Order: sequence, then C-alpha cells, then structure tokens
Amino acid sequence: MSVFNLQVEEIGDGVANTSGQRLDRYLTEELPELSRSRIQQLIEQGNVQLNNEICTTKKINVKAGDVITLKIPEVETLELQAQHIPLDILYEDDQLVILNKPAGLVVHPAPGHPDGTLVNALLAHCPNLPGIAGVQRPGIVHRLDKDTTGAIAIAKTDIAYYSLQAQLQAKTAQREYLGIVYGAPKAESGMINFPIGRHPKDRKKMAILPIEKGGRCAVTHWQVIERLANYTLILFQLETGRTHQIRVHSAKMGHPIVGDPLYGSGRSVGVNLPGQALHAWRLKLQHPVSHHWISVTAPPPQTLTTLLEVLRRRFPG
Repeated sequence: MSVFNLQVEEIGDGVANTSGQRLDRYLTEELPELSRSRIQQLIEQGNVQLNNEICTTKKINVKAGDVITLKIPEVETLELQAQHIPLDILYEDDQLVILNKPAGLVVHPAPGHPDGTLVNALLAHCPNLPGIAGVQRPGIVHRLDKDTTGAIAIAKTDIAYYSLQAQLQAKTAQREYLGIVYGAPKAESGMINFPIGRHPKDRKKMAILPIEKGGRCAVTHWQVIERLANYTLILFQLETGRTHQIRVHSAKMGHPIVGDPLYGSGRSVGVNLPGQALHAWRLKLQHPVSHHWISVTAPPPQTLTTLLEVLRRRFPG
C-alpha cells in the first residue's frame, strides 16, 4: 500500500495556496501521477483522511494547515476464468442476455470473490464477452447485490452495452422489484427522494448522505401490493440505481427489508432466508438494435414465495 502525507501550506498573508479549491482538485495538482477520477474514487472508498478523520467528500475545501493522508491500496490482479455455472436464462439473442440471478451469486469478481461469480459463468456461456465494458466486468451494465435475486441484463456487444447504459441513465429502462418489509406503511404508495453515499464510518454500508457531503441523487417509487399485519409486500420502481438503494431507502422510511443483514432489524420471521427478501421482478428495456421493447419477468425464488405463504397463513386476510 502506498501512503502520501500532505500538509496544505500557506503563502504570503497566511491564506492557503489552495483557497477555494476542492479536496479532489488539490490532490490532483499535488499528485499529478494520479488522474482526478482515480483520486475521486479513492476519496469515495474512504482512502483519504483529512485531519485524521476519514473524508468521503470530494467537494470539501481544504485550508492552510490541513493535514491530508492518501492511501492507495495494492491492486489485486484478477485473472478471469470461464466457469460452467448454471444460468437461468429469461431472454437471449445476439446482442444481450437477461438472467434470473439466484441469491448468493456475486455479479463480478472482486477482492474476496475472485471466482464463482456471474461473470465467470457468462464467460463460459458467451465466449466473445471479454472486453465488453471493461476487463474485470465484461458485459455488466447494472448489478444486483449478492443476495438480491432476479432479472439482470448483460450486454454481449459494445452496441448493446452503450445502448443499455444510456437507457439506464435516461431512465427509459424500467426496473421493478418485489420486497417484503417490516411494518405497515400508512400510505398506499409514495416516493423516496434521499441522496445516498458511502457510509462515513462503515465502508460496507451505504447511507443517506447530503449531496454536499458526497451523496448522489437517489429516487425510489413504491406501491403496496399486499398487507400482512406487521409485514407488507411492496413493489419498488427505481428511478436511479445507487448501490443498496432500495435497502437504504426502505430503512429510511422505517420499513427495512425483511432479512436484510445490513439495514434490517435482525428479527427472525420463521423462514430460513439467504439474505434480504428483495427480488428484481421485472425488467423492461428497448432492444439495442431493433429498438422494440423487451419486458421480462423473473419468477421469484422459492424462499420468497415460502415467506409469503408463511405470512399469509399466520395473518389470514
């Protein structure tokens, strides 16, 4: 690991020579061997300390006397191997494939998960996939958390990748999720609009974070599908796609996802769940070449249907 220790200096009248500059701009000037995007990534990942406190806000201004520590973790080289892992294919043609991802399957390799991922399975299924959207994440346009199940689209060509990416950014692609939450929302539907960023203390979690402190706009629409006493089946529709968005927003509204190990209550519901009861149920997008609409519904996993059956028996209409 490389470590850089910097102190903001004074000039002339005691005004910092970086007065008015943001943290990321200051570091870019001081460390020209690192790109600004790389520095912003390091800040977001919690690798920068400002006056001995972790700082995840790239926009904060530095001042004379500030002490900055930047840590650059060693890069762990991952050699991707094709692995024959069964895939539940919902739709496929020469441009894209849409899968029903099971719980427990990590989408792409990362430190701690070097293989056995969806990408490894895709490399065996699609020999021409390497190089689409980057070496370590070939074909991946959007992702699902390890224990979130359901529909995920994979690009098989560059044309498909950039088309699907543009649809997600323009919010024309529609992503709907089914989730079982604790509690009973008073309204039948609503919108949650709170920015989300990396948790300032727990790097494994995301949190509601103001834009000025590094949060990014996050909007989730929700609608009650079924009320089961102190549990509710909700349909979520994403307008944005931040990491852990539905999980963080559900917890913020006081109704965390059942079984969520990071944001939930930890209460047992009598069903052995692999993780959060959250399923990417429906995905609607335009075909990258023909531009016709594709709407795919992913059957929920047995654990989710079992949980619903148990709750319905426990709390009959």
